Amino acid sequence: MRIQMPTRGVLLAAGASVRFGHRKLMHQLPCGMPIGVAAARNLLRGCGSALAVVRACDHDLAALLRAEGLEVVVAERASSGMGASLAAGVLAAPDANGWLIALADMPWLAPDTIRALVSMLNDGATLAAPGYDGRRGHPVGFGRAFQDELINLTGDTGARELLRSNASQLQLLPCDDAGVLMDVDTPADLSATRVWD
Repeated sequence: MRIQMPTRGVLLAAGASVRFGHRKLMHQLPCGMPIGVAAARNLLRGCGSALAVVRACDHDLAALLRAEGLEVVVAERASSGMGASLAAGVLAAPDANGWLIALADMPWLAPDTIRALVSMLNDGATLAAPGYDGRRGHPVGFGRAFQDELINLTGDTGARELLRSNASQLQLLPCDDAGVLMDVDTPADLSATRVWD
């Protein structure tokens, strides 16, 4: 019999950064920290235990994320889309009670928001996400009941359809953390800076 572990953070860091123009997650924020490292630190501060899913060619990013304390998993099929990367992350943590799926291009998430979502999942929520200013944000948490669906995801929409078809189970966490909506797709998005501790 397997021992069930608490909710595990899964940092999706295997994107191609096409709109950004170069390796987005290695790009430094105004504080000097790479975008992917900032997202990883916040996830670990809020989750306690996390892994990162990277592309096979991202050796330097993988090394930085390992140095931050994340387990690193290579998404062999990363080029087929976010669904494959998400599936690789869940497959790497099969005994987790749930998975909090965070995006590595969202460096402004507050660890307190992450902690609250993890608590919701550990208390039995099957789907949990933050809500800010009337909009659902990220990261999104999935309870163990969704394991089979998550490990079979493909394509570039990630778990969007899974969320849509199970919307009645989604528990929203109202929060005042604008970081749940702020990602970095282009260099212009970096104008949304925040003070780092």
